[in-house]
Amino acid sequence: MKVINQDSGEYMHNITIKKGLKYGVSFGSALAIAISFTANHSILWAIIHGLFSWFYVIYYALFKSV
Repeated sequence: MKVINQDSGEYMHNITIKKGLKYGVSFGSALAIAISFTANHSILWAIIHGLFSWFYVIYYALFKSV
């Protein structure tokens, strides 16, 4: 990783945000897959819910959890 302008730190900030979004989406997908498979015992539904990522996690937390 090469810093273009060390004074502003803007480049580093952009890299940090991109990495955070990448890992957040990856974690959301993994969490959605785990929740879906535990609830439905179906690999197909787990894959579909993994594509929805955090949307499915929030939906499950609000409407499906008991």
